[in-house]
Amino acid sequence: MNLLKALATISSLTLVSRILAFVRDVLIARIFGAGVATDAFFVAFKLPNLLRRLFAEGAFSQAFVPIFGEYKNRCGHDETKLLVDHVTTMLAIILFVVTLIGIIAAPILVYISAPGFLKDAAKFDLTVQLLRLTSPYIFFISLVSVAAGILNTYNKFWVPAFAPVLLNVCFIGGALWLAPYCDPPIMALAWAVFIAGIVQLAFQIPFLKKIGMLPTIRFSLKDEGMRRVLRQMGPAVFGVSIAQISLIINTIFASFLVAGSVSWLYYADRLMEFPSGILGVALGTILLPSLSKCYSSNNTVEYSKLLDWGLRLTIMLTLPAALALGMIAVPLLATFFQHGAFAAHDVLMTSRALIGYSIGLIGMILVKILAPGFYARQDIRTPVKIGIVTLLATQAMNALFIGWIQHAGLALSIGLGACLNSAILFHYLRKHDIYRPEPGWALFFAKISVAVAALAVALWFGMGTEQSWLTSSGWWRILRLAALVAGGVVVYFAVLAALGFRPKDFSKRAIS
Repeated sequence: MNLLKALATISSLTLVSRILAFVRDVLIARIFGAGVATDAFFVAFKLPNLLRRLFAEGAFSQAFVPIFGEYKNRCGHDETKLLVDHVTTMLAIILFVVTLIGIIAAPILVYISAPGFLKDAAKFDLTVQLLRLTSPYIFFISLVSVAAGILNTYNKFWVPAFAPVLLNVCFIGGALWLAPYCDPPIMALAWAVFIAGIVQLAFQIPFLKKIGMLPTIRFSLKDEGMRRVLRQMGPAVFGVSIAQISLIINTIFASFLVAGSVSWLYYADRLMEFPSGILGVALGTILLPSLSKCYSSNNTVEYSKLLDWGLRLTIMLTLPAALALGMIAVPLLATFFQHGAFAAHDVLMTSRALIGYSIGLIGMILVKILAPGFYARQDIRTPVKIGIVTLLATQAMNALFIGWIQHAGLALSIGLGACLNSAILFHYLRKHDIYRPEPGWALFFAKISVAVAALAVALWFGMGTEQSWLTSSGWWRILRLAALVAGGVVVYFAVLAALGFRPKDFSKRAIS
Protein backbone atom coordinates (compact mmCIF):
# COMPACT_ATOMS: atom_id res chain seq x y z
CA MET A 1 0.00 0.00 0.00
CA ASN A 2 1.34 3.43 -0.96
CA LEU A 3 1.05 5.60 2.14
CA LEU A 4 1.21 8.85 0.16
CA LYS A 5 -1.73 7.68 -1.95
CA ALA A 6 -3.64 6.67 1.19
CA LEU A 7 -2.85 10.07 2.71
CA ALA A 8 -4.15 11.79 -0.43
CA THR A 9 -7.39 9.77 -0.24
CA ILE A 10 -8.02 10.56 3.42
CA SER A 11 -7.00 14.20 2.99
CA SER A 12 -9.31 14.61 -0.02
CA LEU A 13 -12.29 13.25 1.87
CA THR A 14 -11.35 15.32 4.91
CA LEU A 15 -11.19 18.35 2.63
CA VAL A 16 -14.75 17.65 1.48
CA SER A 17 -15.81 17.34 5.11
CA ARG A 18 -14.04 20.58 6.05
CA ILE A 19 -15.62 22.44 3.14
CA LEU A 20 -19.04 21.29 4.28
CA ALA A 21 -18.04 22.23 7.83
CA PHE A 22 -17.32 25.74 6.61
CA VAL A 23 -20.68 25.86 4.86
CA ARG A 24 -22.33 24.74 8.09
CA ASP A 25 -20.45 27.31 10.18
CA VAL A 26 -21.23 30.08 7.70
CA LEU A 27 -24.90 29.15 7.97
CA ILE A 28 -24.76 29.04 11.76
CA ALA A 29 -22.99 32.41 11.86
CA ARG A 30 -25.47 33.90 9.40
CA ILE A 31 -28.62 32.51 11.05
CA PHE A 32 -27.65 32.57 14.74
CA GLY A 33 -24.72 35.02 14.90
CA ALA A 34 -22.39 35.05 17.92
CA GLY A 35 -24.28 35.54 21.15
CA VAL A 36 -26.22 33.86 23.92
CA ALA A 37 -27.79 31.07 21.84
CA THR A 38 -24.59 30.09 20.01
CA ASP A 39 -22.54 30.28 23.21
CA ALA A 40 -25.03 27.87 24.80
CA PHE A 41 -24.93 25.45 21.86
CA PHE A 42 -21.16 25.45 21.50
CA VAL A 43 -20.76 24.61 25.18
CA ALA A 44 -23.43 21.87 24.93
CA PHE A 45 -21.77 20.42 21.82
CA LYS A 46 -18.24 20.83 23.13
CA LEU A 47 -18.84 18.46 26.06
CA PRO A 48 -19.91 15.34 24.08
CA ASN A 49 -17.47 16.30 21.33
CA LEU A 50 -14.68 16.49 23.89
CA LEU A 51 -15.64 13.10 25.31
CA ARG A 52 -15.62 11.72 21.76
CA ARG A 53 -12.07 12.95 21.20
CA LEU A 54 -10.82 11.86 24.59
CA PHE A 55 -12.73 8.62 25.09
CA ALA A 56 -13.12 7.36 21.55
CA GLU A 57 -10.63 8.91 19.12
CA GLY A 58 -8.09 9.58 21.87
CA ALA A 59 -8.03 6.92 24.55
CA PHE A 60 -9.84 4.11 22.76
CA SER A 61 -8.29 4.22 19.31
CA GLN A 62 -4.76 4.62 20.65
CA ALA A 63 -5.26 1.71 23.04
CA PHE A 64 -7.28 -0.55 20.72
CA VAL A 65 -5.62 -0.21 17.30
CA PRO A 66 -2.12 -1.46 18.30
CA ILE A 67 -3.56 -4.46 20.16
CA PHE A 68 -6.09 -5.18 17.42
CA GLY A 69 -3.29 -4.95 14.83
CA GLU A 70 -1.23 -7.38 16.88
CA TYR A 71 -4.12 -9.88 16.94
CA LYS A 72 -4.71 -9.45 13.21
CA ASN A 73 -1.03 -10.11 12.40
CA ARG A 74 -0.39 -12.93 14.89
CA CYS A 75 -3.74 -14.60 15.61
CA GLY A 76 -6.45 -16.14 13.48
CA HIS A 77 -9.66 -14.52 12.27
CA ASP A 78 -11.84 -16.13 14.93
CA GLU A 79 -9.67 -14.96 17.83
CA THR A 80 -9.47 -11.46 16.38
CA LYS A 81 -13.23 -11.33 15.90
CA LEU A 82 -13.74 -12.47 19.49
CA LEU A 83 -11.59 -9.55 20.67
CA VAL A 84 -13.74 -7.15 18.63
CA ASP A 85 -16.94 -8.56 20.11
CA HIS A 86 -15.77 -8.40 23.71
CA VAL A 87 -14.26 -4.92 23.41
CA THR A 88 -17.28 -3.47 21.60
CA THR A 89 -19.77 -4.95 24.07
CA MET A 90 -17.84 -3.64 27.08
CA LEU A 91 -17.40 -0.23 25.47
CA ALA A 92 -21.11 -0.02 24.63
CA ILE A 93 -22.01 -0.68 28.27
CA ILE A 94 -19.61 2.01 29.48
CA LEU A 95 -20.88 4.46 26.87
CA PHE A 96 -24.51 3.86 27.81
CA VAL A 97 -23.72 4.73 31.43
CA VAL A 98 -21.77 7.82 30.38
CA THR A 99 -24.67 8.96 28.20
CA LEU A 100 -27.14 8.57 31.06
CA ILE A 101 -24.87 10.57 33.32
CA GLY A 102 -24.68 13.29 30.68
CA ILE A 103 -28.47 13.52 30.49
CA ILE A 104 -29.21 13.33 34.21
CA ALA A 105 -26.33 15.48 35.42
CA ALA A 106 -26.54 18.08 32.65
CA PRO A 107 -26.98 21.04 35.05
CA ILE A 108 -23.92 20.00 37.03
CA LEU A 109 -21.85 19.50 33.87
CA VAL A 110 -22.83 22.92 32.53
CA TYR A 111 -21.98 24.48 35.88
CA ILE A 112 -18.56 22.83 35.83
CA SER A 113 -17.76 23.60 32.18
CA ALA A 114 -19.24 27.11 31.98
CA PRO A 115 -19.78 28.50 35.51
CA GLY A 116 -19.98 32.02 34.13
CA PHE A 117 -23.36 31.13 32.59
CA LEU A 118 -24.93 31.12 36.07
CA LYS A 119 -25.23 34.89 35.99
CA ASP A 120 -27.74 34.49 33.12
CA ALA A 121 -30.42 31.97 34.14
CA ALA A 122 -31.95 31.76 30.65
CA LYS A 123 -28.57 31.06 29.07
CA PHE A 124 -27.78 28.39 31.67
CA ASP A 125 -31.15 26.65 31.23
CA LEU A 126 -30.83 26.68 27.45
CA THR A 127 -27.38 25.10 27.66
CA VAL A 128 -28.77 22.35 29.90
CA GLN A 129 -31.57 21.57 27.41
CA LEU A 130 -29.11 21.44 24.53
CA LEU A 131 -26.68 19.22 26.43
CA ARG A 132 -29.38 16.67 27.26
CA LEU A 133 -30.16 16.34 23.56
CA THR A 134 -26.55 16.15 22.40
CA SER A 135 -25.35 13.71 25.11
CA PRO A 136 -26.32 10.51 23.18
CA TYR A 137 -23.86 11.61 20.48
CA ILE A 138 -21.02 10.26 22.61
CA PHE A 139 -22.58 6.77 22.52
CA PHE A 140 -23.02 6.59 18.76
CA ILE A 141 -19.85 8.39 17.70
CA SER A 142 -17.65 6.31 20.01
CA LEU A 143 -18.96 3.15 18.34
CA VAL A 144 -18.19 4.87 15.04
CA SER A 145 -14.60 5.20 16.29
CA VAL A 146 -14.50 1.46 17.03
CA ALA A 147 -15.55 0.77 13.47
CA ALA A 148 -12.98 3.27 12.19
CA GLY A 149 -10.16 1.57 14.09
CA ILE A 150 -11.10 -1.81 12.62
CA LEU A 151 -11.50 -0.51 9.06
CA ASN A 152 -8.25 1.49 9.16
CA THR A 153 -6.33 -1.59 10.29
CA TYR A 154 -7.75 -3.36 7.22
CA ASN A 155 -6.60 -0.39 5.09
CA LYS A 156 -10.19 0.70 4.38
CA PHE A 157 -9.23 4.30 5.14
CA TRP A 158 -11.80 6.03 2.95
CA VAL A 159 -14.85 4.76 4.85
CA PRO A 160 -14.04 6.36 8.25
CA ALA A 161 -12.74 9.44 6.44
CA PHE A 162 -16.11 9.91 4.74
CA ALA A 163 -18.21 9.54 7.90
CA PRO A 164 -17.67 13.15 9.14
CA VAL A 165 -19.21 14.39 5.90
CA LEU A 166 -22.52 13.02 7.17
CA LEU A 167 -22.27 15.07 10.38
CA ASN A 168 -21.89 18.28 8.40
CA VAL A 169 -24.76 17.34 6.08
CA CYS A 170 -26.98 16.87 9.15
CA PHE A 171 -25.86 20.24 10.55
CA ILE A 172 -26.62 22.01 7.28
CA GLY A 173 -30.03 20.37 7.05
CA GLY A 174 -30.81 21.28 10.65
CA ALA A 175 -29.82 24.93 10.21
CA LEU A 176 -31.69 25.38 6.93
CA TRP A 177 -34.85 23.34 7.34
CA LEU A 178 -35.33 22.31 10.95
CA ALA A 179 -34.58 25.60 12.72
CA PRO A 180 -37.87 27.32 11.77
CA TYR A 181 -39.80 24.48 13.47
CA CYS A 182 -37.85 24.55 16.75
CA ASP A 183 -38.38 26.78 19.76
CA PRO A 184 -35.85 28.17 20.30
CA PRO A 185 -34.39 27.70 16.79
CA ILE A 186 -30.94 26.74 18.15
CA MET A 187 -32.45 23.41 19.27
CA ALA A 188 -32.32 22.35 15.61
CA LEU A 189 -28.54 22.08 15.85
CA ALA A 190 -28.81 19.78 18.87
CA TRP A 191 -31.21 17.53 16.95
CA ALA A 192 -28.74 17.54 14.04
CA VAL A 193 -26.00 16.24 16.36
CA PHE A 194 -28.26 13.47 17.68
CA ILE A 195 -29.27 12.32 14.19
CA ALA A 196 -25.71 12.53 12.84
CA GLY A 197 -24.43 10.05 15.42
CA ILE A 198 -26.93 7.43 14.28
CA VAL A 199 -26.31 8.08 10.57
CA GLN A 200 -22.51 7.81 10.84
CA LEU A 201 -22.72 4.51 12.70
CA ALA A 202 -25.21 3.04 10.24
CA PHE A 203 -23.01 4.03 7.30
CA GLN A 204 -20.05 1.89 8.44
CA ILE A 205 -21.98 -1.26 9.33
CA PRO A 206 -22.05 -2.77 5.78
CA PHE A 207 -18.28 -2.37 5.42
CA LEU A 208 -17.62 -4.08 8.75
CA LYS A 209 -19.86 -6.93 7.65
CA LYS A 210 -17.99 -7.25 4.36
CA ILE A 211 -14.64 -7.87 6.10
CA GLY A 212 -16.26 -10.19 8.66
CA MET A 213 -15.73 -7.86 11.61
CA LEU A 214 -19.25 -6.66 12.38
CA PRO A 215 -19.39 -6.86 16.21
CA THR A 216 -21.92 -9.05 17.97
CA ILE A 217 -22.91 -8.86 21.63
CA ARG A 218 -20.58 -11.10 23.62
CA PHE A 219 -19.66 -10.19 27.17
CA SER A 220 -16.62 -11.53 28.98
CA LEU A 221 -14.34 -10.09 31.63
CA LYS A 222 -11.80 -12.87 31.10
CA ASP A 223 -10.65 -11.88 27.60
CA GLU A 224 -7.03 -10.84 28.12
CA GLY A 225 -6.96 -8.73 24.95
CA MET A 226 -9.99 -6.75 26.09
CA ARG A 227 -8.46 -6.28 29.53
CA ARG A 228 -5.27 -4.97 27.93
CA VAL A 229 -7.30 -2.45 25.92
CA LEU A 230 -9.13 -1.27 29.04
CA ARG A 231 -5.88 -0.95 30.99
CA GLN A 232 -4.43 1.20 28.22
CA MET A 233 -7.50 3.39 27.82
CA GLY A 234 -7.42 5.26 31.11
CA PRO A 235 -3.90 6.69 30.84
CA ALA A 236 -4.26 7.22 27.08
CA VAL A 237 -6.81 9.99 27.67
CA PHE A 238 -3.98 12.36 28.52
CA GLY A 239 -1.68 11.26 25.71
CA VAL A 240 -2.81 12.75 22.41
CA SER A 241 -5.91 14.54 23.71
CA ILE A 242 -4.29 17.04 26.05
CA ALA A 243 -5.19 19.94 23.77
CA GLN A 244 -8.87 18.98 24.04
CA ILE A 245 -8.71 19.04 27.84
CA SER A 246 -7.19 22.50 27.59
CA LEU A 247 -9.98 23.58 25.25
CA ILE A 248 -12.70 22.69 27.75
CA ILE A 249 -10.81 24.49 30.51
CA ASN A 250 -10.56 27.45 28.16
CA THR A 251 -14.34 27.38 27.84
CA ILE A 252 -14.56 27.82 31.61
CA PHE A 253 -12.30 30.86 31.42
CA ALA A 254 -14.13 32.23 28.36
CA SER A 255 -17.51 31.93 30.07
CA PHE A 256 -16.42 34.73 32.42
CA LEU A 257 -15.41 37.04 29.57
CA VAL A 258 -17.67 39.27 27.45
CA ALA A 259 -20.56 37.65 25.56
CA GLY A 260 -19.37 36.13 22.30
CA SER A 261 -15.97 35.01 23.63
CA VAL A 262 -16.91 31.32 23.51
CA SER A 263 -18.17 31.73 19.95
CA TRP A 264 -15.08 33.65 18.80
CA LEU A 265 -12.87 30.86 20.09
CA TYR A 266 -15.13 28.27 18.44
CA TYR A 267 -14.99 29.86 14.99
CA ALA A 268 -11.21 30.28 15.22
CA ASP A 269 -10.87 26.65 16.26
CA ARG A 270 -13.00 25.60 13.29
CA LEU A 271 -10.54 27.22 10.90
CA MET A 272 -7.65 25.58 12.74
CA GLU A 273 -9.25 22.16 12.32
CA PHE A 274 -9.04 22.57 8.55
CA PRO A 275 -5.25 21.96 8.25
CA SER A 276 -5.22 19.90 11.44
CA GLY A 277 -7.76 17.45 10.04
CA ILE A 278 -6.49 17.35 6.47
CA LEU A 279 -2.91 16.64 7.50
CA GLY A 280 -2.65 15.82 11.21
CA VAL A 281 -5.58 13.47 11.59
CA ALA A 282 -4.94 11.87 8.20
CA LEU A 283 -1.27 11.19 8.93
CA GLY A 284 -2.02 9.94 12.43
CA THR A 285 -4.67 7.60 11.03
CA ILE A 286 -2.21 6.09 8.56
CA LEU A 287 0.81 5.98 10.84
CA LEU A 288 -0.69 4.19 13.85
CA PRO A 289 -1.58 0.87 12.15
CA SER A 290 1.58 1.03 10.01
CA LEU A 291 3.80 1.64 13.04
CA SER A 292 1.99 -1.13 14.92
CA LYS A 293 2.84 -3.58 12.14
CA CYS A 294 6.50 -2.55 12.29
CA TYR A 295 6.57 -2.97 16.06
CA SER A 296 4.88 -6.38 16.00
CA SER A 297 7.45 -7.57 13.43
CA ASN A 298 10.35 -5.90 15.34
CA ASN A 299 11.30 -3.79 12.32
CA THR A 300 12.89 -0.83 14.13
CA VAL A 301 14.54 0.62 11.02
CA GLU A 302 11.25 0.94 9.12
CA TYR A 303 9.58 2.23 12.30
CA SER A 304 12.00 5.16 12.41
CA LYS A 305 11.71 5.80 8.68
CA LEU A 306 7.91 6.02 8.95
CA LEU A 307 8.22 8.67 11.65
CA ASP A 308 10.77 10.58 9.58
CA TRP A 309 8.46 10.50 6.56
CA GLY A 310 5.57 11.83 8.65
CA LEU A 311 7.69 14.60 10.18
CA ARG A 312 8.96 15.81 6.81
CA LEU A 313 5.47 15.96 5.35
CA THR A 314 4.25 17.79 8.43
CA ILE A 315 6.98 20.43 8.27
CA MET A 316 6.53 20.95 4.53
CA LEU A 317 2.76 21.40 4.68
CA THR A 318 2.12 22.84 8.14
CA LEU A 319 4.54 25.75 8.23
CA PRO A 320 2.95 27.51 5.22
CA ALA A 321 -0.53 26.76 6.57
CA ALA A 322 0.31 28.30 9.96
CA LEU A 323 1.81 31.37 8.30
CA ALA A 324 -1.21 31.82 6.05
CA LEU A 325 -3.75 31.45 8.87
CA GLY A 326 -1.96 34.11 10.89
CA MET A 327 -1.37 36.56 8.05
CA ILE A 328 -4.75 36.39 6.32
CA ALA A 329 -6.94 35.73 9.37
CA VAL A 330 -9.21 38.71 8.67
CA PRO A 331 -9.67 37.90 4.93
CA LEU A 332 -10.53 34.30 5.79
CA LEU A 333 -12.98 35.15 8.56
CA ALA A 334 -14.60 38.04 6.69
CA THR A 335 -15.15 35.87 3.62
CA PHE A 336 -16.52 32.84 5.43
CA PHE A 337 -18.39 34.32 8.38
CA GLN A 338 -19.14 38.05 7.99
CA HIS A 339 -22.76 37.63 7.01
CA GLY A 340 -26.07 38.37 8.70
CA ALA A 341 -25.68 38.51 12.49
CA PHE A 342 -21.89 37.96 12.37
CA ALA A 343 -20.52 41.52 12.24
CA ALA A 344 -17.13 43.10 11.49
CA HIS A 345 -16.44 43.30 15.24
CA ASP A 346 -16.88 39.52 15.48
CA VAL A 347 -14.41 39.07 12.61
CA LEU A 348 -11.76 41.15 14.37
CA MET A 349 -12.28 39.42 17.71
CA THR A 350 -12.16 35.97 16.10
CA SER A 351 -9.04 36.88 14.12
CA ARG A 352 -7.17 37.54 17.37
CA ALA A 353 -7.97 34.01 18.54
CA LEU A 354 -7.03 32.55 15.15
CA ILE A 355 -3.62 34.23 15.22
CA GLY A 356 -3.05 32.78 18.69
CA TYR A 357 -3.99 29.30 17.53
CA SER A 358 -1.90 29.55 14.33
CA ILE A 359 1.29 30.09 16.33
CA GLY A 360 0.85 26.58 17.72
CA LEU A 361 -0.46 24.81 14.61
CA ILE A 362 2.84 23.06 13.96
CA GLY A 363 2.82 21.71 17.52
CA MET A 364 -0.80 20.57 17.30
CA ILE A 365 -0.10 18.52 14.18
CA LEU A 366 3.26 17.20 15.35
CA VAL A 367 1.57 15.75 18.44
CA LYS A 368 -0.64 13.68 16.12
CA ILE A 369 2.49 12.37 14.40
CA LEU A 370 4.76 11.84 17.39
CA ALA A 371 2.27 10.37 19.88
CA PRO A 372 1.59 7.28 17.68
CA GLY A 373 5.32 6.63 17.93
CA PHE A 374 4.67 5.71 21.57
CA TYR A 375 1.18 4.22 21.29
CA ALA A 376 2.14 1.80 18.52
CA ARG A 377 4.69 0.41 21.00
CA GLN A 378 1.89 0.19 23.60
CA ASP A 379 3.77 2.74 25.71
CA ILE A 380 1.13 4.80 27.47
CA ARG A 381 3.06 6.14 30.44
CA THR A 382 5.44 8.42 28.57
CA PRO A 383 2.77 10.46 26.73
CA VAL A 384 0.74 10.63 29.96
CA LYS A 385 3.61 12.20 31.89
CA ILE A 386 4.25 14.63 29.05
CA GLY A 387 0.55 15.43 28.80
CA ILE A 388 0.26 16.31 32.47
CA VAL A 389 3.25 18.64 32.27
CA THR A 390 1.77 20.26 29.16
CA LEU A 391 -1.64 20.71 30.78
CA LEU A 392 -0.14 22.43 33.81
CA ALA A 393 2.01 24.67 31.61
CA THR A 394 -0.98 25.58 29.45
CA GLN A 395 -3.07 26.63 32.44
CA ALA A 396 -0.18 28.69 33.79
CA MET A 397 -0.07 30.49 30.43
CA ASN A 398 -3.85 30.95 30.57
CA ALA A 399 -3.51 32.77 33.88
CA LEU A 400 -0.72 34.89 32.43
CA PHE A 401 -2.34 35.79 29.09
CA ILE A 402 -6.06 36.14 29.84
CA GLY A 403 -5.73 39.45 31.66
CA TRP A 404 -3.52 40.77 28.89
CA ILE A 405 -5.24 39.77 25.65
CA GLN A 406 -8.50 38.22 26.91
CA HIS A 407 -9.87 35.35 24.76
CA ALA A 408 -6.90 35.56 22.35
CA GLY A 409 -4.66 34.67 25.28
CA LEU A 410 -6.60 31.44 25.76
CA ALA A 411 -5.97 30.49 22.13
CA LEU A 412 -2.30 31.39 22.38
CA SER A 413 -1.84 29.22 25.47
CA ILE A 414 -3.34 26.24 23.61
CA GLY A 415 -0.95 26.76 20.70
CA LEU A 416 2.16 27.18 22.84
CA GLY A 417 1.12 24.21 24.99
CA ALA A 418 0.89 22.01 21.88
CA CYS A 419 4.39 23.12 20.83
CA LEU A 420 5.71 22.20 24.27
CA ASN A 421 3.94 18.83 24.09
CA SER A 422 5.41 17.98 20.69
CA ALA A 423 8.90 19.15 21.70
CA ILE A 424 8.98 16.85 24.73
CA LEU A 425 7.55 13.92 22.75
CA PHE A 426 10.28 14.42 20.13
CA HIS A 427 12.95 14.60 22.83
CA TYR A 428 11.89 11.27 24.34
CA LEU A 429 11.68 9.55 20.95
CA ARG A 430 15.26 10.63 20.27
CA LYS A 431 16.46 9.91 23.80
CA HIS A 432 15.27 6.31 23.65
CA ASP A 433 16.55 5.88 20.08
CA ILE A 434 13.06 5.14 18.79
CA TYR A 435 13.42 7.78 16.10
CA ARG A 436 16.66 8.28 14.18
CA PRO A 437 16.52 11.19 11.69
CA GLU A 438 17.36 10.35 8.10
CA PRO A 439 20.18 12.34 6.44
CA GLY A 440 19.50 15.72 4.83
CA TRP A 441 17.34 17.47 7.43
CA ALA A 442 19.40 20.70 7.50
CA LEU A 443 19.17 21.19 3.74
CA PHE A 444 15.49 20.16 3.77
CA PHE A 445 14.61 22.75 6.41
CA ALA A 446 16.65 25.47 4.66
CA LYS A 447 14.72 24.95 1.43
CA ILE A 448 11.39 24.98 3.29
CA SER A 449 12.38 28.25 4.96
CA VAL A 450 13.08 29.89 1.60
CA ALA A 451 9.68 28.79 0.25
CA VAL A 452 7.87 29.99 3.39
CA ALA A 453 9.59 33.39 3.11
CA ALA A 454 8.46 33.67 -0.51
CA LEU A 455 4.92 32.81 0.55
CA ALA A 456 4.97 35.50 3.25
CA VAL A 457 5.99 38.14 0.70
CA ALA A 458 3.27 37.04 -1.72
CA LEU A 459 0.54 37.12 0.95
CA TRP A 460 1.70 40.49 2.30
CA PHE A 461 1.51 42.23 -1.06
CA GLY A 462 -1.58 40.35 -2.22
CA MET A 463 -3.77 40.84 0.86
CA GLY A 464 -4.16 44.62 0.99
CA THR A 465 -5.68 46.28 4.05
CA GLU A 466 -7.88 44.49 6.57
CA GLN A 467 -10.46 47.26 6.34
CA SER A 468 -10.97 46.58 2.64
CA TRP A 469 -12.01 43.01 3.49
CA LEU A 470 -14.44 44.15 6.18
CA THR A 471 -16.24 46.60 3.89
CA SER A 472 -16.27 44.77 0.55
CA SER A 473 -19.17 42.67 -0.76
CA GLY A 474 -19.48 38.91 -0.36
CA TRP A 475 -18.67 37.85 -3.93
CA TRP A 476 -15.77 40.28 -4.20
CA ARG A 477 -14.31 38.80 -1.01
CA ILE A 478 -14.68 35.27 -2.38
CA LEU A 479 -12.90 36.13 -5.63
CA ARG A 480 -10.10 37.99 -3.84
CA LEU A 481 -9.61 35.20 -1.31
CA ALA A 482 -9.57 32.52 -4.03
CA ALA A 483 -6.94 34.48 -5.96
CA LEU A 484 -4.90 35.13 -2.81
CA VAL A 485 -4.91 31.49 -1.70
CA ALA A 486 -4.28 30.13 -5.19
CA GLY A 487 -1.44 32.61 -5.71
CA GLY A 488 0.11 31.65 -2.38
CA VAL A 489 -0.08 27.94 -3.18
CA VAL A 490 1.50 28.48 -6.61
CA VAL A 491 4.31 30.60 -5.19
CA TYR A 492 5.12 28.16 -2.37
CA PHE A 493 5.17 24.99 -4.44
CA ALA A 494 6.87 26.71 -7.39
CA VAL A 495 9.74 27.70 -5.11
CA LEU A 496 9.89 24.15 -3.71
CA ALA A 497 9.96 22.76 -7.25
CA ALA A 498 12.75 25.16 -8.21
CA LEU A 499 14.69 23.97 -5.18
CA GLY A 500 14.38 20.34 -6.30
CA PHE A 501 11.32 19.01 -4.44
CA ARG A 502 9.34 16.33 -6.31
CA PRO A 503 6.20 14.41 -5.21
CA LYS A 504 7.96 11.08 -5.78
CA ASP A 505 10.45 12.02 -3.06
CA PHE A 506 7.64 11.64 -0.50
CA SER A 507 6.25 8.36 -1.81
CA LYS A 508 6.26 5.72 0.91
CA ARG A 509 5.08 2.13 0.98
CA ALA A 510 3.92 0.40 4.14
CA ILE A 511 5.27 -2.99 5.04
CA SER A 512 2.90 -5.83 4.27
